[in-house]
Amino acid sequence: MSNNFETIRDARTLGIPKMLLLGLQHMFAMFGATILVPILVNNYFNGEGLSIQVTLFFAGIGTLFFHVCARLKVPAFLGSSFAFLGGFATVANLDTGIFAGMTYGEKLPYACGGIVVAGLLYLLLALVIKLVGIKRVMRFLPPVVTGPIIICIGLSLAPSAVNNASTNWFLALIALAFIVIFNIWGKGMWKIIPILLGVIISYAAALFMNALGFTNADGSAILDFSGVASSSFIGLPPFLLCKFDVTAILVMAPIALATMMEHIGDISAISATVGANYLEDPGLHRTLVGDGLATSLSALFGGPANTTYGENTGVLELSGVYDPKVIRLAALYAIILSFIPKMAAVIGSLPSAIIGGVSFILYGMISAIGVRNVVENKVDFTKSRNLIIAAVILVCGLGFSNGFTFTVGGTSITLTSLAIAALAGIVLNAVLPGNDYSFGENPSGDINRGVSFNPQKKK
Repeated sequence: MSNNFETIRDARTLGIPKMLLLGLQHMFAMFGATILVPILVNNYFNGEGLSIQVTLFFAGIGTLFFHVCARLKVPAFLGSSFAFLGGFATVANLDTGIFAGMTYGEKLPYACGGIVVAGLLYLLLALVIKLVGIKRVMRFLPPVVTGPIIICIGLSLAPSAVNNASTNWFLALIALAFIVIFNIWGKGMWKIIPILLGVIISYAAALFMNALGFTNADGSAILDFSGVASSSFIGLPPFLLCKFDVTAILVMAPIALATMMEHIGDISAISATVGANYLEDPGLHRTLVGDGLATSLSALFGGPANTTYGENTGVLELSGVYDPKVIRLAALYAIILSFIPKMAAVIGSLPSAIIGGVSFILYGMISAIGVRNVVENKVDFTKSRNLIIAAVILVCGLGFSNGFTFTVGGTSITLTSLAIAALAGIVLNAVLPGNDYSFGENPSGDINRGVSFNPQKKK
């Protein structure tokens, strides 16, 4: 751990008010990325795409559903998945067959139907793991594979952090500086909620700068409250029922290959952060079921796919509070916000520069966790096979910034960079000679990957 204070696994020891603040911190961590997905999809669908209210509702419901499936043990938040953006764009541009003459709004339910099927594919992988056992499955995911994949998860998000911060570097640096100050020199509760404090202080600075007439680097206003003014105080999320078509399913469902690999990497990262063994208890098959069904449930009623969020893993690492109850509080906040459009708009007015400053810490910590996994599992990089596997994973994970698109039966399918990296690493590890990794033989290393059969307290 990077923190020099005692980790907390039962947040009730802090008291209810502090737990509520910790939940709020997790909500701020996920909020920007979660609402960005429907914003981007709306661009593809000419304003007739996903609803922010529906997205927030199913981020909360999906997270709670995941926690139930994971026996309330895994501190993970499920937000909107970016992996399906290419699929949404493809469906929006379909103009043959039943899609000929359709409006964008009429195409959206079919895109959601494809995501429902994609979520159900998680159940197939979960069944395989349940039948053959996690030990056999993890032989294909040794530290030389999972470590670099976790590194890629953080580094692949790095451009997003820089792009957001570059809109107003001064605000980004304020957020970043105060997070560091409170995390390093803070005492008591101030040390546990550095992200929330960084967001509040930098937002106050944004209000002050906006009032004085300062602007962003591109000349735009630092704060835009137009969405707040036009939003109502109370309103039901505009749910819709999905529809199914083979073409849309062939576009969306294969993307599950990417998100399932990302899921394994994320659960490994969370396990490594917390020092627990979530791939065995409650089991990777249970977390896959939770993630898959949460995704299908969301899409069934017009929401995006869900995925475990690296941003919240970064919060776990920074705060040292590992209690899943805090994550469930964040889920409840998201559900409540989905019925308060005006409050959601206020939070949505948070300048992207502040999100960028926060992300500098969160995304970097995810990659640092991956480096720690490689080191603590004593991966031998004097062996050519290990160097080759890690090198290919890193290049694929960072090089395919736009993914890899291919056509099957006239339909374009896009694999994300992380999916390509994961598949390349798994295949190379399986075919290259000299694989000396045996799952469970290095308990101290496996504990830090979250995949040990014999978990014990980290030393």
